[in-house]
Amino acid sequence: MEKSYNRLIEGNKKWVEEKLNLDPTYFKNLAKGQSPEFLWIGCSDSRVPANEITGTESGEIFVHRNVANMVVHTDLNFLSVLQYAVQVLKVKHIIVCGHYGCGGVLTAMSKTNAGLVSNWLRNIKDVYQKHSKILDAIEDDTERANKLVEFNVIEQASNLARTSFVQDAWLERDLHVHAWVYGLDSGTIKELGVTIKGVEDLEEIYRYDFKQLVNS
Repeated sequence: MEKSYNRLIEGNKKWVEEKLNLDPTYFKNLAKGQSPEFLWIGCSDSRVPANEITGTESGEIFVHRNVANMVVHTDLNFLSVLQYAVQVLKVKHIIVCGHYGCGGVLTAMSKTNAGLVSNWLRNIKDVYQKHSKILDAIEDDTERANKLVEFNVIEQASNLARTSFVQDAWLERDLHVHAWVYGLDSGTIKELGVTIKGVEDLEEIYRYDFKQLVNS
């Protein structure tokens, strides 16, 4: 028990030493502040670390992770992260990244009662229901699950664009929302061909009229 725990502390010491050998001012510069261009909405799965799989350094990606990379409009934790990233850090890109073989998606596809998390995963069941004709036509279980992973990521990217924070940012600057899926067995990222750049990419009902809000 202690051996596995201490391995983390020793790993930190080695990492610090390596960074300082490359750049003696690395941590002093990092402590001055952050100005990441990217917000990452990813899964909590330990095999999908944002910085590592994108080859980026500390300070380059602002990260929020939860089970199955969900964008839920009643999740105050997520909304706080989003508001800070968009309004304060002024990120240029928001990436929703799911991954094939996601346990949350697999559980949502089943009738398993997983306890509290089942209420969270109910959102993915809604995604399945929305695309049920396509999904039910896929006979292979793995292929069906992979397709639902992709549908879920696209749905969550759409949910991002439907928030007032993102739409408010579009009034004054460019901000792109992307949908990605990571392959655990290949290490590669797949872009799903979804880039949401403005309210014109949204259905009319989801568009906010900020002028009306100010005048009311």
